[in-house]
Amino acid sequence: MNVAIFLDPVAILLVFGGAVLVAAMRSTFHDMGRAIAALGPLVRSRPEAEAQAARVAVNRIVERASLTGIATADRVPVVERFLAHAAAQLSDVREPGRLLSWGSDELARRAERHAAVHAVWRAMADAAPAMGMIGTVIGLIRMFSALEDPTRIGPGMALALLTTLYGVIVANCVAGPVAARLERLSRAELLWQKEALDKLSTVAREELMGPLETRVSRIEARLRVVK
Repeated sequence: MNVAIFLDPVAILLVFGGAVLVAAMRSTFHDMGRAIAALGPLVRSRPEAEAQAARVAVNRIVERASLTGIATADRVPVVERFLAHAAAQLSDVREPGRLLSWGSDELARRAERHAAVHAVWRAMADAAPAMGMIGTVIGLIRMFSALEDPTRIGPGMALALLTTLYGVIVANCVAGPVAARLERLSRAELLWQKEALDKLSTVAREELMGPLETRVSRIEARLRVVK
């Protein structure tokens, strides 16, 4: 089969370019940049493995905080950026609610950025069939305007059919699946980050607000470890 018959620069520009243009008009420059950058994590991300690695890292932070106090939580080597920031916040926290407040704000901002990226790909998926329909109408106009010359009917019909095909492919095989997978990855990431934040907040609360006897015994145990 001759694959070249399915390639038409005008149809490609109309559908792909039109879908991108519509998405850009609905979004900001930064959102478009993040949408393109998200293609990397889209391929590389392994949600289950990342969640398990995060739990291991959180357990190490909690263990360090239990032995030497929350002030040393940031000394645990952590690769993941959110956990590294959370450990730094834990080491500096003086009020139990501050860590949870910081984490809630951080997760809300992350969720908002993720949603903006998803919206870009959803906009492309929504716009592609419409761009395909516009191309179909243009192709039909070209075809009907050339009925007196049979040799000019074919290109118009080809444009009409190819733009419809491209619109379906972009919406259902490219932009739509990309948006759906990014949404799934976002939910998985925010879930383990919320779990990590809750666990570290519990450590901070026990350290700063626990019963006096418990805090004293914890300090005595740490002093024995240091000796």
